[in-house]
Amino acid sequence: MAAAWGRAKRALATSFCISVPARQRAIEDAPAGAGEGAAEASSSVPEEKTGSTSVSLRRLTSFGGRSSQKTCSICLGGMRSGIGQALFTAECSHKFHFHCISSNVNHGNLICPICRAEWKEIPGAQPADANYGRARVSPLNWPQDDGHMAVVRRLSHTYSGSLQEHLPFFRTPEAGIFNDDEHIDLQSDTTDEHNAVTGSVEIKTHSEFPAIQQSVAQEVFAILIHLKAPKSSHSAHSRAPLDLVTVLDVSGSMAGTKLALLKHAMSFVIQTLGPNDRLSVIAFSSTARRLFPLRRMTLTGKQRALQDVSSIVASGGTNIADGLKRGAKVIEDRRLKNPVCSIILLSDGQDTYTLHSDRALLNYSALVPASILPGTGHHVQIHTFGFGSDHDSAAMHAIADVSSGTFSFIDAEGSIQDGFAQCIGGLLSVVIKEMRLTIDCVDDGVLLTSIKSGGYTSQVAENGRSGSVDIGDLYADEERGFLVTLHIPAAQGQTLLIKPTCTYEDAITTENIKVQGEEVSVQRPAHSVDCKMSPEVEREWHRVQATEDMSAARAAAEAGTFSQAVAILEARRRILESQAAQSSDNQCLSLIMELREMQDRVESRQRYQESGRAFMLAGLSSHTWQRATTRGDSTDLTTTIHTYQTPSMVDMLQRSQTLVAPGADMLNRSPTVAPSHRSPRRSSRPARSTKSFSDRLL
Repeated sequence: MAAAWGRAKRALATSFCISVPARQRAIEDAPAGAGEGAAEASSSVPEEKTGSTSVSLRRLTSFGGRSSQKTCSICLGGMRSGIGQALFTAECSHKFHFHCISSNVNHGNLICPICRAEWKEIPGAQPADANYGRARVSPLNWPQDDGHMAVVRRLSHTYSGSLQEHLPFFRTPEAGIFNDDEHIDLQSDTTDEHNAVTGSVEIKTHSEFPAIQQSVAQEVFAILIHLKAPKSSHSAHSRAPLDLVTVLDVSGSMAGTKLALLKHAMSFVIQTLGPNDRLSVIAFSSTARRLFPLRRMTLTGKQRALQDVSSIVASGGTNIADGLKRGAKVIEDRRLKNPVCSIILLSDGQDTYTLHSDRALLNYSALVPASILPGTGHHVQIHTFGFGSDHDSAAMHAIADVSSGTFSFIDAEGSIQDGFAQCIGGLLSVVIKEMRLTIDCVDDGVLLTSIKSGGYTSQVAENGRSGSVDIGDLYADEERGFLVTLHIPAAQGQTLLIKPTCTYEDAITTENIKVQGEEVSVQRPAHSVDCKMSPEVEREWHRVQATEDMSAARAAAEAGTFSQAVAILEARRRILESQAAQSSDNQCLSLIMELREMQDRVESRQRYQESGRAFMLAGLSSHTWQRATTRGDSTDLTTTIHTYQTPSMVDMLQRSQTLVAPGADMLNRSPTVAPSHRSPRRSSRPARSTKSFSDRLL
């Protein structure tokens, strides 16, 4: 009987094509804690042969003795911690040696050997996002993270070499095409198109002066064209749904508090998105990996996304280019498209895989895939977040700028969630797409000479009779101001100057809309007139000139002339202070505070490299695109001045600061870069009411 039972066990092992050497049998059968001594002693154990194949003789006890959680049901070998075994946990919760199940699958067995369940996720043949899904590989001695996927911290001493050598053995290959985005109903009946947007774009114009003497030809006459987007409902069913791809740095420098706060921030984003929004997450370190495809944020979708994000582990280097390449591929390969699409990129380090080591030869455009740049069919804005004092702010700013996105500087670790919240508040309130402003001159002799458009592409016709600005998307209640300068000839009576027109696509109804502004005119009296400049035009001139001086100060700092940079900022600040004494304009006061902060951070090379460069670039990004970015305490709602923030952004910030992550409020008071003693930044914030992430209902 014993001989027959032995033959049966040998046949069973052979049928599954498993070869277990005697050394491995001794390791598996050794008592727990026996250590390396048992393994070394095993080398003298003779192997038992069946033909030419080595097999291990073990008791086949599916219904007694040894637990199925401790025994591989294929080779009947033990599964114990501390010996470096790679294990595979199937979606049916049964566990096997990874080399056993791989061999089993290679021979055509695609069902669970225990419960006979048909697997959808198969080792070596699963979809690209399954590496963070339900079926997973985990060496038994690797520590676990919150009951989700095993955290890969180190390999057992049983394996030699580096993590990079062995990690591909456990990972599954990604698909070549990311066309597995979740289905969406583009003609959803749940969208309330009638109540989604209130009104259309509002166009207002302000002339520099109301009158010009009829005998005078004005060479430079300024007109401010002010645009304001319509309001939008806050309902998830009456706004344009979003396709969002987050590209997250999970390199070794993100380990610890940074990674924990990033996970909390992503949890806030996931809970905030609606059932018609879709999210995909790319995690990158030395290489990039898609955690999951574009997935609808239904209740089930949110639960799966939260599990996948919680499994993220920090290790390796920083390869921003590979992360953006994966993110761009998600955008390009998706089968269906939501009306709004964006990429959020966060990094705390510098790309050492793509950029040249010589700073003078850096080409930041190499980091951004050409397929998603403006002018292509897949153009998408990239909103970048530089985290801490060691990130490459120049690269992050360049990535955002070339894609028409914004760059934010997170210098206080605890404010990362607020930064994401402000950005998401805007993306979830897009009401206008592909907006273009055209300016046509009316009377003969009136010529358009320039358009102060910041980062937006603008052009003036060769004959000077027309011009245009490509604005793109606008959030609800968002405003834009553009100064245009004209040449006005001498004339009598009244001169008709320009007529502005806006064309755009409604983000919800997809209707093409054209809004015409009123013609702008100026009176031409016979005698000279003494009149004050329009306060709206004067305010915009100050903003434009302050932005130009910020750029000049940064150029001086990059050249190492920090005293010159300080002088440029101080001169502009004094001009604004003189103006503020007369008008007490909030925009003017905000610029004064920002210039003072920049001046403090650029006073020395150390200060500039620690935080000055990033702070200045985040400010330039904000003023260039006339859109809110995070820098300093710009997301602190206890301050009285906010630049470019929309009601939707403020609402999202309030929700974020009510549901602040544990410990984040304390970290907000301790920036990663300590401010100089001259900094006006407050030392503390008022207490907030807080809620646990697990208890919140959004």
